[in-house]
Amino acid sequence: MLVPATPVQTAPALAPVGVVSAAPATLATPLATTLKVRTEQLNVLANHHSTVAGTLLEGHRPGSAGRAVALQALVGRGWKTIATAHTGSRGRFRISYRPLRVGSRLLRLRFRGDATANATRRRLGRLNVYRLAGASWYGGGGGTACGQQLTSSTLGVANKTLPCGTLVTLHYGSRTIRVPVIDRGPFVAGREFDLTEATKRALGFGDTGNVWSTG
Repeated sequence: MLVPATPVQTAPALAPVGVVSAAPATLATPLATTLKVRTEQLNVLANHHSTVAGTLLEGHRPGSAGRAVALQALVGRGWKTIATAHTGSRGRFRISYRPLRVGSRLLRLRFRGDATANATRRRLGRLNVYRLAGASWYGGGGGTACGQQLTSSTLGVANKTLPCGTLVTLHYGSRTIRVPVIDRGPFVAGREFDLTEATKRALGFGDTGNVWSTG
């Protein structure tokens, strides 16, 4: 007996498959950034606020809000963050730091960067933290207790206890000078420093009074 053959069924047509590219999407190039400083207060008495205000620029335009800008001090051979602020509208920031100890340190600003903006940094100069110190001045010639020759152009100070050669930063009015200890004195109650004639002139100091000192 003959059995009729089953007719061959035509396979259904497959829908075309879209071709997917394996190439990664093009990434936007991070913008170059710049830290612009508007105002800075780097000469302060201990326990008073030092401030730095400025703008973070992205490209040539003010940056966006929420970027972290760090104030850093040079400690040993490395930089340590001592205060941080976030940018507000148009990339503006204001960092405030209250130092408790006298001394002098180099400062810089740093923005770490992110996916859309490159990192940048900017040197600021020295943060000088002072205390009040009574001072007078002296002149004349001859040798000093630290082995130098004293003239009218010698920059330095006399102090009773600081080692010879110790650098002391003095601030008076709007002027600042960094000079070494070159002599011993003054031997008058209530006075800590005797300024040489050249140091007195550089500071615009009078005969006696208070100076700001890091020593």
